[in-house]
Amino acid sequence: MTKRIFISADHGMAIIYFLQSDVVSTLLDAGVEVILLTDDEIVPQLKSRFMSSRSEAEWTHHGLTIEGLRLKQANDYAKKISPRWQSLLIYLRRVGGSRRINTEAMDSHIWEVWGENGWKFRLGIWIPSALMILLLRNFSFVRKWLVRMQNRFTPTPGLYTDLFEKYQPDMVIASTPGWRMDRYLLRESARRGIPNMTAIVGWDNSSSYNISGADVQWATCWSELQKEELVKGSDWNPERVNIGGIPSYDGYFRKSWLMPRDEYFKLHNLDPKRKLISYASSFVHFAPNFPNIEALAKLVSSDVLAEPSQLLIRLHPSHFQDKPKIFADERAQVFALEKKYPHVHVVQPVALGGSLGYYGGEDMDEKSSMMAYSDVLVTVYSTMLVETAVHDTPMIAAVIDTPGGWNKPNKFSLSLKEIGDWPTHKRFREAKAGRVAQNETELRDMLNLYLKDRSVDSEERRKFVEREITFTDASAGKRTAEFILKVLNS
Repeated sequence: MTKRIFISADHGMAIIYFLQSDVVSTLLDAGVEVILLTDDEIVPQLKSRFMSSRSEAEWTHHGLTIEGLRLKQANDYAKKISPRWQSLLIYLRRVGGSRRINTEAMDSHIWEVWGENGWKFRLGIWIPSALMILLLRNFSFVRKWLVRMQNRFTPTPGLYTDLFEKYQPDMVIASTPGWRMDRYLLRESARRGIPNMTAIVGWDNSSSYNISGADVQWATCWSELQKEELVKGSDWNPERVNIGGIPSYDGYFRKSWLMPRDEYFKLHNLDPKRKLISYASSFVHFAPNFPNIEALAKLVSSDVLAEPSQLLIRLHPSHFQDKPKIFADERAQVFALEKKYPHVHVVQPVALGGSLGYYGGEDMDEKSSMMAYSDVLVTVYSTMLVETAVHDTPMIAAVIDTPGGWNKPNKFSLSLKEIGDWPTHKRFREAKAGRVAQNETELRDMLNLYLKDRSVDSEERRKFVEREITFTDASAGKRTAEFILKVLNS
């Protein structure tokens, strides 16, 4: 009998993980039918993009179907049915991971919630929650109780009842264990007794978002490091956590997304005779990136660097949010720099649409080429540090602060220098896979170090990649799919 799997892909990183790797294709080749659920608004784009070589009917016959995830209805349920209770549960599971792992990222979110709410909220919600967080951090039975409490909020009738009855899936897989709107799909699968699984798609996911939002039985992750965070931080059974690597990066190892260098330079009007310094915006929710960007723009426009250079700035998806306005304002500042300095260029991520916005994975060729052809890549502590290390490109984490951060009422700011002890950031620093620049002078010196010799720290970058993603032979997609098949057929 043909097996069927629901896959929830409600984020651009999940689209890349499942569809732009060997995961789904390997499942289809094994005779499994895959029903991919994603934002309703982008279903037509995904069908056009991934089914263009055949008709939709042929793809469906081959085993792939794309359906809407009904995110609007899920959001309506979250906002209209006991919204305060649901929000509180989300907050508690976000910060309630065990103290047996590094809790720095969770701690920052606690203070973010404090900073962005008024005194009524602090007295009525935040302070009483502190006791519950203390219990969650110290006792596994309290964390398990919290998971059970969340099951009370499962739409009845289910949001996906018709889909479950139509397809009768044998397994449900989501890109989180219920940390996002996939929680309702996972809760319904658990209620029906259907095996379910999470695939960890983000570098910091297992340390920044801990307790599951549903009863989830299996997990597949990047590395032994992530497995330890899942087991110690949120009580996963180690026998049910697979280390499959990160399928999204298989294309980097194969160089399948890499554009020819001259074509890439022409795309952004770059000078092939100048060294390329790239900046990937990151952590804009906590602090402005503009001090980092402005310092780089001044450096490439001066004569203090070891080689004539140019700057390519990659904006963050949040720079294209309408609210809060501060992100759009910073975007305008960056475009103004491009006009002011002759060797400064800006690239913006490509939008897929719907709730995925600029996280659609539409521009993997752009990202891969930028990292491969840069002489140095600068960011804050973005996941792109791991991706850049895959390309063996020198990298710098720049943490030049604006005094007071965003300086906006009810907008939490956190010094970029203070996030260096977050789990993934600390591992980057301890691996010595790159440098950390706290001011313009340090940034200049580190750029010159790498511009003179890009092999500096190369061995450390290689070891960093091996520890963080485990498999470097472009096999993660097949390995992950094989694990899914093993569970499916058990």
